[in-house]
Amino acid sequence: MSTRILIIEDEEEIAELEKDYLEVSDYEVEIENDGADGLARALAEDFGLIILDLMLPGMDGFEICKRIRKEKNIPILMVSAKKDDIDKIRGLGMGADDYMTKPFSPSELVARVKAHLTRYDRLLGLGIKQNDVVEIRGIRIDKTARRVYVNGEEKTFTTKEFDLLTFLAENPNHVYSKDELFREIWAMESVGDIATVTVHIKKIREKIEYDTSKPQYIETIWGVGYRFKV
Repeated sequence: MSTRILIIEDEEEIAELEKDYLEVSDYEVEIENDGADGLARALAEDFGLIILDLMLPGMDGFEICKRIRKEKNIPILMVSAKKDDIDKIRGLGMGADDYMTKPFSPSELVARVKAHLTRYDRLLGLGIKQNDVVEIRGIRIDKTARRVYVNGEEKTFTTKEFDLLTFLAENPNHVYSKDELFREIWAMESVGDIATVTVHIKKIREKIEYDTSKPQYIETIWGVGYRFKV
């Protein structure tokens, strides 16, 4: 797994101290001081572990943890100056793997980071597989969980809508006729049912396109069919 670590912490001196100690232990460390920016990087980039402060500008650690956990299974170590047990319980309930109360020694932080990364490596080695995911320009299709996210927001799809979107996304820039799509997704000839494809394409566009009159993902090739543009 990746040894890159993301620290989301608004107190710059603390973040830099944590970074220094982790880099001495051969970890590659990135810092974000704003909650929303930290979330965006956590979702978009490949990190092996997240060190997440609870109180942040832009978005608090609870919300960040919840949204990361919806899409990624990497270790999250939450830190906070709050000593209340309720905050610890809530943080762990949101999906954090550990909770440290400030002030703490940097060496203890490094020890916990190593422990969580070692444990995660061991779990992966035991055969825990990552979800099969297709990602294209802000669209994330989790084939294993059968969930779709558009710019981080989950959208609800019917079974056939999901199958049709996934098929097109996995075969980008290929033009398919309505007959071909009907045979592929519905596993039957399209006699009398060709409008089904059109209806499903329309519903998918309503969920993934910013402007359905000017689709950026699923294009209509007039007289031929549809293609997913990358």
